[in-house]
Amino acid sequence: MLEKLTIKNYALISHLELEFGHGLTTLTGETGAGKSIMLGALSMLQGVRADTRAVADGDSKSVVEAIFTDVDPELRGFFDRNDLEWNDGEVIIRREISQNGRSRAFINDRPVTLTILGPLSEQLIDIHSQHANAHINDPSTQLHIIDVMSANSNLLQDYEEDFASFINLRSRIHRLRDSIEKARENSEFMRFQLEQLEKLNPKKGELLAIEKKFEILSDADDLRDRLSSAASLLGGYDRGAVDSIGEAIGMLDSIDMSVFEGDVEGKTLMERLREIHIELKDINESLEDYAGSINSDPIALAKASERMHKYYEAVKRFRVPDADALADLREQIKNKLQEIDMGDGELPELERQYKIQGKKLKEKADLLSASRRRGAEEFTRLLNETARPLGLKNMEFSVSMLPGKLTAQGQDKVEFMCAFNKNQTPGPVAKIASGGEISRLMLSLKRILAGRMNLPTIIFDEVDTGVSGEVADKMGVMMADMGREMQVMAITHQPQVAAKGLAQFKVYKTDGDDRTTTHVRPLSREERIREIASMMSGSQVSESALHTAEVLLDGE
Repeated sequence: MLEKLTIKNYALISHLELEFGHGLTTLTGETGAGKSIMLGALSMLQGVRADTRAVADGDSKSVVEAIFTDVDPELRGFFDRNDLEWNDGEVIIRREISQNGRSRAFINDRPVTLTILGPLSEQLIDIHSQHANAHINDPSTQLHIIDVMSANSNLLQDYEEDFASFINLRSRIHRLRDSIEKARENSEFMRFQLEQLEKLNPKKGELLAIEKKFEILSDADDLRDRLSSAASLLGGYDRGAVDSIGEAIGMLDSIDMSVFEGDVEGKTLMERLREIHIELKDINESLEDYAGSINSDPIALAKASERMHKYYEAVKRFRVPDADALADLREQIKNKLQEIDMGDGELPELERQYKIQGKKLKEKADLLSASRRRGAEEFTRLLNETARPLGLKNMEFSVSMLPGKLTAQGQDKVEFMCAFNKNQTPGPVAKIASGGEISRLMLSLKRILAGRMNLPTIIFDEVDTGVSGEVADKMGVMMADMGREMQVMAITHQPQVAAKGLAQFKVYKTDGDDRTTTHVRPLSREERIREIASMMSGSQVSESALHTAEVLLDGE
């Protein structure tokens, strides 16, 4: 509910602070008094583009602020998603416009963009003007109305979830098909690469071992001579180092060396000498073994050279950093080819699931369509019954539902059809109805929906234009009935409608020395009687007009 509206320095409005209550509130005033200015200010809260011409005083900014209470708790999700503070169902939205064109928007005193302000304000206030009538021609709006009338929210949610799963599966199949197709294009080349690598049969560390072997084989005679010579120096029969140290140990073994060493810490001289002797014998034997293992083998040398060059060529051909990476590449290609073969096997199963899901989705779409047909029948009946008394006695309204392909909303193409005259062929509302007819149609529609969904505060802008007498009275009754379930405001020139409000405000202008100012004020009962009487008889208010106004106000 819109509880308080504040407008400062906007067009002809200097400063307004208005408080509203539940039910139907009517706003009246002469043409040009400034009612449209109020609507323009409210539209600023809906995110329309700021117009610097609306800033009345260039030295200060224009401010429009609205306080809403008893806000639908379901809006809390919107606040959470946009990181906004939730104040127990109270929402304050504000728009500020400076003379230089800068515009700022706030929700509960937090700065926000218009892309956030607009969607929120649309759920708080609905300004219904001739321009807003175009919404009834929107196919998505028409479908939403039928869904509300069908009370199929659970069925629709279930369908939407299955449709999302169905689309995800379809996307997965398309991606897999694309992947398989691309893989097939490359698979022949990959198989050729794998064949070459299998022939090479690379092993990690093999090239390094071959390079060492090649180094030995390529200089075998010189290496063998050097190793043999070194072994001879250590353990040769002509007093090699091993024999010499052995003799030295024999000479010293009969001497008590402790006499010379005293209490020495660590190993004694003889222990050290014996260890050297053992180590040299081991080194000598190793050198002899190495020398004995070396053979001048031209065939082995040629094989090692050939294997090395195969590795070098493969590294260059496959563009890998080193020979060890060839073994990794072979495994990678194997895995990719295996994935291609498995992918071919996975696709039929996914396509089978897709057919099953598609069949189930179609069944749910049929259930959804059936519920919509029932809802459309009920809506058609109610709308004809509600709208015909509003001067549309020959109206024939119907809902066209044609099957289409499956979408996120189902399979139904909905279009509102109408005829307003006898023997007139029904056609789309957008092409058949005049502005006044659509206004009364929309009033009837919102009356029907008021008890079925949480509609925001509705402001009807001269929805009763072009009617009078009994029809205007019925429209007033309809808006008053809506006011029992929601907050309704009506800008009107019809006394019958003005009298139906629980409260009435008058919009008027005054002329000062340097500017004209628009004012809005609530009317007392006596003031309402005189205002309604003047709406019927003009500036010369008669006693009979006053009596009639009182009767209208008392609902007699």
